[in-house]
Formats: sequence, C-alpha cells, structure tokens
Amino acid sequence: MSIDIDTARKVAHLARIRVAETDLPKLADQLSGILTFMEQLNEVDVEGIEPMTSVTPMRLKRREDVVTDGGYQDKILKNAPDAREGFFAVPKVVE
Repeated sequence: MSIDIDTARKVAHLARIRVAETDLPKLADQLSGILTFMEQLNEVDVEGIEPMTSVTPMRLKRREDVVTDGGYQDKILKNAPDAREGFFAVPKVVE
C-alpha cells in the first residue's frame, strides 16, 4: 500500500504534528515503508502458535494482600497545613 502526500498531510494533521510541505514526500515514503512492513508481517503463518507475554516463561511473584505498614495517621496529618476528622483538608475549587 502506498501513501500519497495528501494522506501524509492528513495523518500529520490528525497527529497534531507540524510538517513542512517540503518534508511531506519523505513522510509519505516513511509511512508507506511502515505499511509495507506490516503487510510482510501478515504473511507469516502463526497457526498453532500460542501468544506470549515474555521471551522467557516466568511467573509473577505473588504476595498476600495484607496491610504491612500503617497505623500512624496522626503523624502524617501532623505535617498537613489543615487536617479535619482524620483527613487532609483542602480548599473547595469551583470554576
């Protein structure tokens, strides 16, 4: 698939990228190259191959979901400029 200059201009506009008119042919060629490579990838036979998330199979380390730290809320709120009822108090913001 080949990308023309008008399509490259439109892609640059959609991506909010300022591209000079003199650079549009180069951008069109680069985008065409990307699409050509993607077409090559579509030709690869992947039937029967399981998707993988990593090159080396490994399991994530798991831990129990327990509180390991805490119990010093008063020490943390002591640093706050304004704290009420055990929470940080912030000014109301309404536009």
